[in-house]
Amino acid sequence: MSEHRIRLGVLTPSSNTVLEPVTQAMIAGLPDVSAHFSRFRVTEIALSESALAQFDDTPILRAAELLADARVDAIVWSGTSSGWLGFAADERLCARISAATGIAATTSMLALNDVLTSTGVKRLGLVTPYRDDVQARILANYASFGFDCVAERHLGLQENFSFAGVDAGELSGMVGAVAAEGADALAVVCTNLRAAPLVAEWEARLGLPVYDTVATAVWKGLSLAGADPACIQGWGRLFSVKP
Repeated sequence: MSEHRIRLGVLTPSSNTVLEPVTQAMIAGLPDVSAHFSRFRVTEIALSESALAQFDDTPILRAAELLADARVDAIVWSGTSSGWLGFAADERLCARISAATGIAATTSMLALNDVLTSTGVKRLGLVTPYRDDVQARILANYASFGFDCVAERHLGLQENFSFAGVDAGELSGMVGAVAAEGADALAVVCTNLRAAPLVAEWEARLGLPVYDTVATAVWKGLSLAGADPACIQGWGRLFSVKP
């Protein structure tokens, strides 16, 4: 890594209590990299009009512009909303962020799709905390994207704050159940689950890659900012994949 200090800008749901400390822990061993966060209001995950309106581009762009004041090298939406909104929503958002700030942008979901494509995953396992209807929308979007979701588990939760309370045992049980049904790789889709610190242990035990969406945001964000994600050690196979 060069001597240039890299600043990673991260867009954060207002009720999320996981992604910030986990992101900081991931980059803790990189003295020339820092993460900077900007929030916008997200309190529930559902398909109601009010819940979907939380992801209107306008407040997200305002939050991105505040990150631009810190002269960050890349901006990442560390969130999974395009899983149910459709991946084109993230593509449009990133284009608008870059047009408004002049800074390269990506999202957790676009990064996840990049790694699934580049590693040739055909049979995907999916773990989330979301409601039945939200999960169904995510599965449908992945099917249209060409991925066969062969196994899934979800918890039926709606309040975003509550996702952080899902304990390690429950997460491990969900991941283990999905792995047993024949997936090539597992995706943990939600940036307010405490999954990323467990990924290396899951991979060692299950023999499968596990891609957490806090981690995918950091992986692709570092690359856009000019850093090599392989500098991050101990957080799973993702960081050995070339963006």
